[in-house]
This record gives sequence, C-alpha cells and structure tokens, in this order.
Amino acid sequence: MVTQATKAEFGDYQCNAAMGLAKSLGKQPRECAAEIIEGLRPILGDIMEEPEIAGPGFINLRFKETYLSDAICRMAKDSENRLAIPKATNPKKIVVDFSSPNIAKEMHVGHLRSTIIGDTLSNLLEFSGHTVKRLNHIGDWGTQFGMLVEHLRTEYPAALSKETSQNVDLGDLVQLYKAAKKRFDDDDEFKIRAREGVVKLQSGDEESLAAWESLCAASRLEYQKIYDTLGIEGLEERGESFYNPYLKNVIEDLTEMGLAVPSEGAMAVFLDGYTNRDGTPLPMLVQKSDGGFNYATTDLAAIRHRVQLSKTDVGGEEADRVLYVTDAGQSQHFEMVFSAAKLAGFSNKSNDDK
Repeated sequence: MVTQATKAEFGDYQCNAAMGLAKSLGKQPRECAAEIIEGLRPILGDIMEEPEIAGPGFINLRFKETYLSDAICRMAKDSENRLAIPKATNPKKIVVDFSSPNIAKEMHVGHLRSTIIGDTLSNLLEFSGHTVKRLNHIGDWGTQFGMLVEHLRTEYPAALSKETSQNVDLGDLVQLYKAAKKRFDDDDEFKIRAREGVVKLQSGDEESLAAWESLCAASRLEYQKIYDTLGIEGLEERGESFYNPYLKNVIEDLTEMGLAVPSEGAMAVFLDGYTNRDGTPLPMLVQKSDGGFNYATTDLAAIRHRVQLSKTDVGGEEADRVLYVTDAGQSQHFEMVFSAAKLAGFSNKSNDDK
C-alpha cells in the first residue's frame, strides 16, 4: 500500500508492499523492496528521486523538485483551465451504471456509495473527453410488485385508476412495503392474488400498471431529494422494466446457442468454474419454471442494449465501454452475467459497427 509519508524526513510517500510480499515469496522484506525499486526505476525516473529502503523494508518516495516546478508552471499556463491535463486522444462512448435503488424501499448505504462513486467516475471520464451516459438501473419490476399492487387495490383503490393515481399520497413507502409483506406472509388468499397480480402487471393490465406507476412516481420523489442533496445531475432512469420487451429474445437466442438448457423445469446457463458447495454445477437461472424472468435475464438484455443494439433502429446505446458500480456482494452474479454475455456475443458490437 502506498500512503502519505508520516514524517517529512521519509519523503512524500511510503510503500509497505515489500513486507506483505516477503513471506509469500520466501524472501527478506528488504530484498523484496530492492526488487520493487528495480521495477519502478524506469517508470519514476523523471518524477521521483532515487527511492530509499528504510527500516525493515519500507520504500520512501520523494518527488523531484524540478518535476513539481515544471508541472505547476504547465498548470498555470494552461489557457483551457484543464491544469495541463490533455483530453483522451481516442474518446469513447461510455455507459456508467450506478445508484440503482429499489422502488418502495429506502436507499441504503450501498446505494449511496454507488451513487457517489459512480457520479465521480462519470465526472472524471467526461473531463477526460469521453462521452458519458449515466444510467440508473432501478429495481422497478419483479414479483414484489404483484404484492404491492394487490395491497394498493384494497388500501388505496384510487391508485389503480390512471385518472386518479397521480393524486394519491402513498405516504411512507417503507411502511407500505412492510404492510404488504406482512399480508403476503400471513394471508394465503392475498398471497395467491399477489402472484396472480405479477402476471397481470407483466401482461399490461391497466389497473396494475396505474398502481405500479404510482409507486414509481412516489419513489422518484424520495430519491430525487437525495440526488439533489448530493448534487447528482444527468442521471437517466433506465429501470428493469425498460428491458422487459427484450427478455424473450434473450432466452430464445441463449437457447438456440445451446447456452440456456432446461434445469428442474426452469431454464439455466451453466458456466465453467462455478459450482455449489457440494461440487455440483451452479446454475444461473434465466427463466423460472412459471415462465417468469430473473435478474440475470434483465442484466443480459441490458448489456445487449447498451453495447450491441443499434441506436437508430431500437434506441441502443452502442457503447464502447460499460462500467458497473455495484456492491461487492453482487460480484459473483455479475461475473456470471458477464461471462454468459461474452459467450453469447452480447458484449460485442454488431458487425456493422466494427
């Protein structure tokens, strides 16, 4: 790890990587430090003084005064106010996927972290000369909405009419979600209606869609308060529901390629290197036994839309690069999704764009 030096006599920065490497390499820390310096020397020659090894194996780094003075002069003379930082010579179209809260739920620290880091990355990329599309992949689709819509049907019936839904005050959405979940857990009849409600919503039932839109609108108002506080601008909502029309084609193409196969009544993709704890292959479900779709299906459709689909024909992004700013807890999910997308060719631009 490289850190700011604790004392001026140690230089400007210190690196303690040699201590951690020594044991795994079976060497002395100072020996490792010497090898690190040997590798750094051609890289830092014009920037740093000769690195020093201190104590058990610390590497002290000090900027050359000539480098600092030259850099300050270039910054001061830059007429474009860019601090002498050049723009990218080969600018790209980059999609940054961040924030991604869930409708009718509070934004937790993971969403806040993603929002701040994602916006920062977007600003840096734009400053570097790239074209950036900020996308908010909100959780606005799925089985929980059948439960929520059916709860609204009895508690807020005006929310099921397009004419009155926009005027309904849903109050505390978190409490509304908890109340709906309690009914789902305690009332078998309500549970059946909720599951049927998912089918109604996904098939375009007008009442269900009106209630769903009420939930989305109320959630947006709450999220926007946080975005305004953080100064987040230009973040375009592109929720899970947006990709619903593309899911069927994803399944059809994965099946035709032999990537999606039947598995206990569902459709799944099995990828090399992913197993359960008992050693059996770990499936990545893309279609449930009842015909519904999974998060992986939506994420695959999103990759295809962002990279491969034509902007003129179907409104695709035609991005050169896509960045996902998500919680580390989702790392395996995205590793599997990215692997499947690569195998299916969804992450490659179409031949017309090469």
